[in-house]
Amino acid sequence: MKKNIFFSLLIGCLLFLSTFGYAQDTLVVYTVFDANQTKIYEDAFKQVHPNINLEWVRDSTGPITARLLAEKNNRQADVIWGIAATSLMVLKKQNMLEPYASPDSHNLKANFKDQDRIPSWIGMDAWASAICFNTKEAKKLNLSKPSSWQDLLKPEYKNHIVMPNPNSSGTGYLTVSAWIQTMGEQKAWAYMDDLHKNIGTYLHSGSKPCTETGRGEYPIGISYAYLGVMEKNKGAPLDIILPKEGLGWEMEGAAIMKGTKKLEMAKRLLDFAASKKANELYSHGYSVVAYPGIKPQIPGYPEGEEELLIKNDLLWAAENHDRIVEEWEKRYGQKNAPQ
Repeated sequence: MKKNIFFSLLIGCLLFLSTFGYAQDTLVVYTVFDANQTKIYEDAFKQVHPNINLEWVRDSTGPITARLLAEKNNRQADVIWGIAATSLMVLKKQNMLEPYASPDSHNLKANFKDQDRIPSWIGMDAWASAICFNTKEAKKLNLSKPSSWQDLLKPEYKNHIVMPNPNSSGTGYLTVSAWIQTMGEQKAWAYMDDLHKNIGTYLHSGSKPCTETGRGEYPIGISYAYLGVMEKNKGAPLDIILPKEGLGWEMEGAAIMKGTKKLEMAKRLLDFAASKKANELYSHGYSVVAYPGIKPQIPGYPEGEEELLIKNDLLWAAENHDRIVEEWEKRYGQKNAPQ
């Protein structure tokens, strides 16, 4: 009997230690990466740190940022790896990020990191707005091919355009923010009033306008170039258009959450996120990455994206986010797709 009790206690202790050890070796990572990206990046990270497990929490930019802010006093995330820099700026302002200078952070492009001496976040890659144009559907509807943002106001496009809701999508917000920065507030809202007449619906994801356009649900989608190229490479009848007036853009970044009990492991993840190896992986999805000298590795990606990026004040975009999306919702929210 005593022997049975002893073995039961021993097994219980081993199970407890096993669970405790797993928890200690697991980082909770909040991200907007899609499932394919998380697998690629995690596999590469674990080649360097095989004993650190990653538990991903994924969502679109708006919801994941809202969740992080809601958890301010009960933080669940250890690390952020892949979220908009404007969101990281908001979190920094709330004193939620742990400053850390990884060995490669000094190698990154100057505008791809927090400007403090010890940065609170680092940039990874930039993505830019683009137009996805379904040539097959456009031919059926006798629609001309746009080459600019201004072209999208043509009456022939009435109800034929989809774009992301900037309240829930980082891609939607970077597009709206860019129109305001380049046109000025008054002209930009007037432009969006006219564009609204041609919008079929506003979707709650930055990728869906391109994927739905690729499937033929709509002939024109405002999204970002990478998604369109991926759909085109899979056989969708898409042309990817970089509007000639300039492209709104945002960068993804990484940061450590202040208060994590796994600080040393979190630093190892930031070291990897800033490394040349990681940036080479980013270049398979983005034409512009934080590490200098790395060329994009995306077949069929349209040329000239970096040259068309607007002079983007990311801090202004972060500070004015709530005001802009509230105004946008009042004006155009009646065409939002159901969530």
